[in-house]
Amino acid sequence: MLFSGLPSMPKLKTRKAAAKRLRASGSGKIMRRQTYRSHLLEHKSASRKRRLAGMVAVNERDVANVHLMLPYL
Repeated sequence: MLFSGLPSMPKLKTRKAAAKRLRASGSGKIMRRQTYRSHLLEHKSASRKRRLAGMVAVNERDVANVHLMLPYL
């Protein structure tokens, strides 16, 4: 569409599934939840569950793909 005679660039769409799973840290790193923490927790030790509770940084090889999925993160 044209507004005031100037063509506008299309907006980039965010992958909503990725947006719900990933966050940016204060320093700009992409953070994700750890795996193995959603079910079958009875047999896992308390220390293992505590260790898995935190967020971890996304692998450096995946960061470029994450930025494609989340252009405004």
